Amino acid sequence: MAEARTPVPPGGARPRFSVVVPVFNGEATVARAIDSVLAQTWPAHEIIVVDDGSTDGTARRLGEYEGRVTCIRQRNAGVSVARNRGAEAASGDWLAFLDADDWYLPERLRWHADWIERDPGLDFLTGDYEYRRPDGSLIGRSMEQTQVGRRLLAQAGGRREIEMGLADFEPFIEHHFGDTHTLSLPRETFLALGGYPPGRAVCEDVNLLIRLCARSRRGGVVCEPMAVYLIHSRSATRSDPLRAQRLTLQALLPLVRPLRMAPQPVRRGLAGRLRRARFDLACACLRAGHRLEAVLAMLPAVVESPGKKSLRDAASVLRGTLQRHQHEHSSGNSR
Repeated sequence: MAEARTPVPPGGARPRFSVVVPVFNGEATVARAIDSVLAQTWPAHEIIVVDDGSTDGTARRLGEYEGRVTCIRQRNAGVSVARNRGAEAASGDWLAFLDADDWYLPERLRWHADWIERDPGLDFLTGDYEYRRPDGSLIGRSMEQTQVGRRLLAQAGGRREIEMGLADFEPFIEHHFGDTHTLSLPRETFLALGGYPPGRAVCEDVNLLIRLCARSRRGGVVCEPMAVYLIHSRSATRSDPLRAQRLTLQALLPLVRPLRMAPQPVRRGLAGRLRRARFDLACACLRAGHRLEAVLAMLPAVVESPGKKSLRDAASVLRGTLQRHQHEHSSGNSR
């Protein structure tokens, strides 16, 4: 762990990053994650690894970093609790996070730190990242996957940095790019928000991001890849897609009431995100053969967000329900 220094406020002369790495049974990947933080061209103030009750050889691997990494061990409580525990223990003025199966690219901290030094008024920073398969092959980049990301890339015109204002938060919330491992925010802000929502296994990052936007006015975006997000079949969203979509909606719904007085772009972004979550859940239900649940999942969107998009989505779900029914009926008759 880096030596203790006199605390400075967020946006001070030299931002001090506490990097929090939650891990659960990450024996095979946690060393790569830690090594990528140690290799940063802007050294982290400290690396805090929170072992969330691992039962494999994770503790042994972490022991190899004694003196360089602060390790906290807790009974299994989920990734949100682990991240929050690390943030509470942090002594830096800025927080950055990294899951144990992903890794940073070498300039990840420097690009944000340099910008914070020049513009301490930024409320948070994020950036692009790469999607890669377990064999290392590139799938794509985060910002290229969303309309708002592509628009910001075009506006940047090849520059590394572009700022988001309040008006940009609506499309950013609805179709966000970036992720936990490219988000930097002041520790004070994180604690004031209450951190990640405990008990959420899916969409906990979006929950925090929406609440962060609700109290922000300016965000910085680095338009070059800062980290790597590993795509694998064991993730919560891919191992059980229907459950993941149900949990996504459950993570978003509790935000509606607390944010009813948030700036209009934030409220519109949340409404759009909810509409998309309901549509994705309905599609997952159809693929699983749950026709009634698909219809019930989509109908509230028509009330919550009346308009062409909701009506189009509802009509699509109804068509899919009818087609599925006709297919099953014809298949039954042919037997």
